[in-house]
Amino acid sequence: MRSDSRSARIQVLVAEQAALRGGRVGVVDVCTAAVAALPVGGAGVSAMSKTTASHPLCSTDTISEQLEELQLTLGEGPCVDAFTHGSAVLTPDLRTGALQDRWTVFADAALEAGARAVFALPLQMGAISPGVLDLYADVPTVLDAEQLADALAFADLATLLLLDARIDETGAPAGGALAGGAPADRGFEDLGGYRAEIDQATGILTVQLGIGIDEAFVRLRAHAYTQGHRLADVAADVVAHRLRFSPDTEPRRTDEES
Repeated sequence: MRSDSRSARIQVLVAEQAALRGGRVGVVDVCTAAVAALPVGGAGVSAMSKTTASHPLCSTDTISEQLEELQLTLGEGPCVDAFTHGSAVLTPDLRTGALQDRWTVFADAALEAGARAVFALPLQMGAISPGVLDLYADVPTVLDAEQLADALAFADLATLLLLDARIDETGAPAGGALAGGAPADRGFEDLGGYRAEIDQATGILTVQLGIGIDEAFVRLRAHAYTQGHRLADVAADVVAHRLRFSPDTEPRRTDEES
């Protein structure tokens, strides 16, 4: 995760966008805040999975909407590469010859749509990667170190919001989000504390299960999925010792014992 001061500033920017929209914070507000804060013309988020169909979740304008659709339809582009390799793909100028060869169809299609630079940032937390945040500019653009750090902080926040939206096994948010619109919104809480509690619960699971931190997070998230609970609620139960995991049995609630 990014520094506390940067994360706090990004949270405030996103909260302001949600207030302007008149709703609770969702990934659409991350996109609009990123566009307002960075030298880009638009942003979009796509939910992506290695086992199910990927699909766009939200976009700020027509060009970003086209970029999301193009990459998922063609199966190529910075968004696809960022998800596949788990690292940011920064493309300051789509007219670069090497990129024309790398994305033989997408590069020309993106230029025709009105994009010149594209930055794809994977959404990641532990071993979970629910999607990618894409930013575009209509002129050749380079993000400096501070701007890139802000972009990554926006991606961090989008990750937390998506994970807490209880995405079901189809990849669609369990609240009825539509492609191109805002996913199920959630209240804007102290996301720094939220992440800290998830980290603490994951650490507890490493001890209870005798496994590594990434696998422990997968187990925590899997339990939230199967039970239909928010990740934050499951983490809180683990930290408060109301829920205990075991290597050989299903997790059990200790507060139900007589």
